[in-house]
Amino acid sequence: MVDGMNRRSFLELGVAASAAAMAPRWMNAQSAQSATAQAAKTSDAAASTQIKTTKLYDNLYLLQGVGGNMALQTGPDGNLLIDASYAPAVPKIREAIAALAPQSASAPGILINTHWHGDHTGGNEGMHAAEFTIVAHRQTRARLSTPQTMKLFHRSVPAAPDGALPQIVFDNSLSIWRNGDQLDLTHFDPAHTDTDISIYFHKADVLHMGDIWFNGTCPFIDEGTGGSISGMIRASERALAVANSSTKIIPGHGPLGSKDDLKKYHDMLAAVRDRVAALKAGGANEEEAVAKKPMAEFDAAWGKGFMNSDLFVGIVYRTL
Repeated sequence: MVDGMNRRSFLELGVAASAAAMAPRWMNAQSAQSATAQAAKTSDAAASTQIKTTKLYDNLYLLQGVGGNMALQTGPDGNLLIDASYAPAVPKIREAIAALAPQSASAPGILINTHWHGDHTGGNEGMHAAEFTIVAHRQTRARLSTPQTMKLFHRSVPAAPDGALPQIVFDNSLSIWRNGDQLDLTHFDPAHTDTDISIYFHKADVLHMGDIWFNGTCPFIDEGTGGSISGMIRASERALAVANSSTKIIPGHGPLGSKDDLKKYHDMLAAVRDRVAALKAGGANEEEAVAKKPMAEFDAAWGKGFMNSDLFVGIVYRTL
């Protein structure tokens, strides 16, 4: 652990350690370190990447940059932002907010964190300095306020600065009425981590799922902070029960999707989980299970992202 780490280094180590945690135990160290370096470069790119905005409803927008997908609700009650990307992205986020809501960009707002990872919470301190009150699940504050260990590489993510910590926390669920809509915040435990929540906008009929859903790629499941494959499946089932055929669904990463898209993702997760469970029950170790290619039929559609199918199968094996 490096002493005297500044805030930017804190963020970069957070995402790098998360990337390192993806590597199965049989993966060689050089490959894992390469993934870690790639993740750190992603954080650097956040400072120069413009935020793409897509209108989803009268006063609700999808914001996409380098980190996790964000959402912005505007209106007379003040702006409400879901997730805050990496710390270097904060100036670009504030520019996007000012362009969409010029009359209220400087008014006190609310920032909701979908979970604790740095590509979603790295901008917390900067947005709090811009008078946003941070809301999250209780466990998100607990994770951010204490060092987190990424077991595989024996590396620690240091505690976040006080200004980055949520000021309002909840346990199972929370409803917020703001700017003419009702927002339902729901906790899933465990799923991608033990901190995950979804946010449903009733009037706008928009569901933000955070990293419970990676649209078009294999998901990263953070086994070091409570994530599991079965938890991801249960969480996607609960989200499917909320959504209808017209619901716009925001994934943590990837393009905007629909209930049909989410159902395909859920079915893929369930099929891979069952196949890996059968291999494990039959005596296969992790490396042997990966070599059996239990995700072969899904690889073309889901295995081309940062998390390739072999990495994903290894995580599935370990979290069963």
